[in-house]
Amino acid sequence: MSEVDHDVIVIGAGPAGATAAARLTAAGRDVLVVERSHFPRFSIGESLLPQCMIHLEEACLLDAVMAADYQPKNGAAFTRNGEETAIDFREKYTPGWGTTFQVERADFDQRLIEGARDQGAKVEFGVTVTAFRPDERCPQVDLVDESGDVRTLTARFVLDASGYGRVLARLENLERDARQDPRTALFTHVEACPVEPGHDREKILIGVHPEDPGIWYWLIPFRNQRASVGMVGQTDRIHAHGATPAARWQALIDAEPRFRQLLNGARPTRPVGELCGYSADVTQLHGPGYALLGNAGEFLDPVFSSGVTIALRSASLAAPLVERQLAGGDTDWHAEFEAPLREGVETFRAFVDAWYDGRLQTIIFHADAPSDIKARISAILAGYAWDRSNPFASASRRHIDTLAAICEMRTAASNHSGTDDPDTDLPAESRS
Repeated sequence: MSEVDHDVIVIGAGPAGATAAARLTAAGRDVLVVERSHFPRFSIGESLLPQCMIHLEEACLLDAVMAADYQPKNGAAFTRNGEETAIDFREKYTPGWGTTFQVERADFDQRLIEGARDQGAKVEFGVTVTAFRPDERCPQVDLVDESGDVRTLTARFVLDASGYGRVLARLENLERDARQDPRTALFTHVEACPVEPGHDREKILIGVHPEDPGIWYWLIPFRNQRASVGMVGQTDRIHAHGATPAARWQALIDAEPRFRQLLNGARPTRPVGELCGYSADVTQLHGPGYALLGNAGEFLDPVFSSGVTIALRSASLAAPLVERQLAGGDTDWHAEFEAPLREGVETFRAFVDAWYDGRLQTIIFHADAPSDIKARISAILAGYAWDRSNPFASASRRHIDTLAAICEMRTAASNHSGTDDPDTDLPAESRS
């Protein structure tokens, strides 16, 4: 098709766009990445999951990440009203990576797109997509750069990895109800975050507001006593804590004892940011000559750090299909991309819903979780939401319901008699 300008145009240079571009250029395709921002640029979503490492390795981008000397991460710690517990990703049910990193996204995203560029992808920053015309063989995008120059480019396929910009979702009227309550995130970076005995910097720390369990906190340690600190809750509840984002952030830190202790003397290095109504969904993830990757299609919630994992998974599924389609092979974008990607997203959704309604908090803070059950939950929280052999992935809601009910009964029995009720063991189907 000599009339096209590029084999593939990728909208967005974040993790999904960089990963897809790297894989397609490695396959010999002419790829152009267009990005509205200039890198490096700030972004949240800084705590990776071990599943990410597989997809970075597939795209030959892992060496660039390993060379960055990021803060290692091996799990998640939880605190609630003085209770402390942790999940170690190395003790998980699903085979594969059990460790990963906590990253400052400005540096991480820069490394990934430079890695894609080193493999041959063309990258243009400061370019905005203003219009799109889908076509099975020759989709077109209209672009404008910062000097006001306008042009139209054609490709054989377009991948939208625009993240919160959700370019094609808007232009193609694909947006729909995200099926999540409207929530707000407050966030900043701090320095002089102390290293104290008992605080494991190789785990993200997730806290629960002592009076409102619908508000939760994160502390993501970086190198050199720096950290990302934020909180999430329903918008009206977050806004009740102050007149400005900075006032709300500080009031909420002061309200949670463990976070107040850890952040005593820590100094914010940037203004407190606020992101409202961040959840999104679309009616479809693909169409004539295009597909949506990562947050450009669907975003759930930051509570389990699934955003980058879903983004990389979507790129890993899409890139081989694009290559096969350009080579003249048959592709079924629904069966090979959308359906399997949404399977894992729905697993994460079940865990997000269970966190906010309290079922998952009941499970996580239960004192005597069997090791095999804990390993299955650890696998999901490590990002292995697509492992259908894990019952907490293949039938998430049913098994979460069962386990939460048993944990509640055992806690009630223990409070009543001082011993666990032997008749409330977990059914064998949830353990195998």
